[in-house]
Amino acid sequence: MIKAEIDMSQANALFRKLVERGTNLTPLMQDLGEYLTETTKQRFQTSTAPDGSRWEPNAPATYLAYLGAFKGSFGKSGRITKGGAGRAMGKKPLIGETRRLSSEIHYRADAQSVEIRSGSGLDYSAIHQFGGTAGRGVKIPARPYLGLSAEDQDFINERAAAYLTD
Repeated sequence: MIKAEIDMSQANALFRKLVERGTNLTPLMQDLGEYLTETTKQRFQTSTAPDGSRWEPNAPATYLAYLGAFKGSFGKSGRITKGGAGRAMGKKPLIGETRRLSSEIHYRADAQSVEIRSGSGLDYSAIHQFGGTAGRGVKIPARPYLGLSAEDQDFINERAAAYLTD
């Protein structure tokens, strides 16, 4: 499991008020969990980090390995075919054939918190979040997908405030 700490002081102040009132926050936390799970999954489609920065593109070796898994990606001369070029153009960082990393994003909520979780223990989830060196000295750039965007923080604050006033 990867755990990212986020400054949530404004939202936490609202949550404390709700707890003081004896309010059961489980429905709010579940609502936030659903929303944050979806925004996290969307990052894989847009290749963007929570701060809005673009992920680094795949390395040439990644494209070659990916294309090698598909018959017809290379012609007899060893050059990439039109079909192979199309596949390469559609290949996004962090999205492999199984799509496990992007599809195994889920949340756990209780009366006091919500956690967005990644990859149910996939060996490679942390290196993609934080970057590092893998395998035979291959440098993997950080491509953060867990965390809160400014829009996520606004959503949390708005939902918490609405929950407080209801």
